Amino acid sequence: MELDLERYQQLANNKARENKTFVTRLRKKKPKTLDHVVYAAHVKAFEKINCLNCANCCKSISPIVIDRDIDRIAKRLKMKRPELIDMYFEIDEDEDYVFKQSPCPFLMPDNYCMIYEVRPRACREYPHTDRKRFYQLLNLSYRNAFVCPAVYEVLETLKQEY
Repeated sequence: MELDLERYQQLANNKARENKTFVTRLRKKKPKTLDHVVYAAHVKAFEKINCLNCANCCKSISPIVIDRDIDRIAKRLKMKRPELIDMYFEIDEDEDYVFKQSPCPFLMPDNYCMIYEVRPRACREYPHTDRKRFYQLLNLSYRNAFVCPAVYEVLETLKQEY
């Protein structure tokens, strides 16, 4: 089934104020059942959304890349660390390494990742909807809902529950 990414982006934009208010309220409330409900919503969302049909995260945002990530990628690509950094990375305003370009230089035309086995930790953990202490990630999830249809779906489920 084809994913209508434009539709999800429009929905996220239309519900931006509502979602911001909800996330702020939920963060203050810290429900004891939140992690359980979020995990169930995560599983449900990914039953219907396949990342390979989207890859919007790889196309539109850059993860923070830590030193260990760079070392693993350099080893996989058989490159020296300075050469890899010069070719693919820059330092952002927070002094973190991020990709120089968007979409990700390792994203292939079929939405597969050329370095999947050694992809950055931030890529492995994205969209963070299966993590514990989810209340700490609510503001990030609010922002990610504009990028990731699964996060949008998780937020919609949370609004029904809380």
